[in-house]
Amino acid sequence: MAGNSQRRGRRLTPKAGAPKGSGGKNKDSLAGRGKTLPADERPWHKAYSGTEKLPQRTAWKQDKERRAAVDEGRAPKIGQPGTKDTTWGKGTRGMAPVRAGAGGRGGAGGRAGAGTGRGGPRVAPGRKSNPSRDSPELLVGRNPVLEALRAQVPATALYSAQGIDADDRINEITRTAADRGIAILEISRAELDRMTGGVLHQGVGLQVPPFAYQPFEDLMAAALEQAAPLLVALDGVTDPRNLGAVIRSAAAFGAQGVFVPERRAAGITATAWRTSAGAAARVPVAQVTNLTRSLKACQEAGFMVVGLDADGDTDLYDLEAAVGPLVVVVGSEGRGLSRLVGETCDLTVSIPMISEVESLNASVAAAVTLAEVARRRAAED
Repeated sequence: MAGNSQRRGRRLTPKAGAPKGSGGKNKDSLAGRGKTLPADERPWHKAYSGTEKLPQRTAWKQDKERRAAVDEGRAPKIGQPGTKDTTWGKGTRGMAPVRAGAGGRGGAGGRAGAGTGRGGPRVAPGRKSNPSRDSPELLVGRNPVLEALRAQVPATALYSAQGIDADDRINEITRTAADRGIAILEISRAELDRMTGGVLHQGVGLQVPPFAYQPFEDLMAAALEQAAPLLVALDGVTDPRNLGAVIRSAAAFGAQGVFVPERRAAGITATAWRTSAGAAARVPVAQVTNLTRSLKACQEAGFMVVGLDADGDTDLYDLEAAVGPLVVVVGSEGRGLSRLVGETCDLTVSIPMISEVESLNASVAAAVTLAEVARRRAAED
């Protein structure tokens, strides 16, 4: 008797089901990412026992586990930081500097090998590390690197791509780094691409410690010592490229400093460094806990606080206060000034535009405003 097995178009092979096992479901997504590091080598895990600086978040996790263990009367399940070497091979300080002339290649001693030329925590092949806010930054780009070296920014290593086209900037970068005793390492362009995450680096990278923010009180006091005090405040700007562009404009038009909130705002990262074209080395930047409170402190010190708003009640070209002590507040990319900051400002200023464009980019609006302030002040002299 004919059954279903005789029907036309019947399936001859079993349906392919999902692979069984805890790792089968996401097996394809893990292909090529290398071996997972053990818990005691992961800086973000409470079992971390590495020799690199303990991230603040990890220290908090370990302290939380200690307190829980005391309450429950057991031993804490945490690592022992400093007991396991989690760095690549040392020896970078003794390497010969790379020579920028004759094709830009140095001797074999100046190249970062697979084992001894790397710095920082080990990461499994194909995986990205998750650095803490206290970890070093890699500053890239010829202008940012040169400006940082000129400004005596502390640095631990200079990376140069093999076969780099040496120009005057590269020659000065190499010479300055060598004079300061900074390790100069020649690595492949592919390795530099990996270290920078694909960011345009122009063949050079400078490893710098975390950015040193100025205390806000010192920033304000230094500005008041100038003949025409001018500060820039950013209210919730989250794009580091906008932050870098604002710092660059502040340097170009004579502002004595920039201050930003600590939370929900961009800080000085390698991206901000690069966008500022090195201006972050010349313009002091402060982080404040409460932006509204800091603006009120500026007002008490004699500053006029002006917020940029598309619906502002004062036209930029009618800003008579531009010649006195001034704080220009730039709102975030999407919502502009927050309610409390807007209420704290002495007045809000709009930039007149001819076309139907709704608003300008935060960094562009800051540049236009600072240029008008500089023009008015120059006319007063």
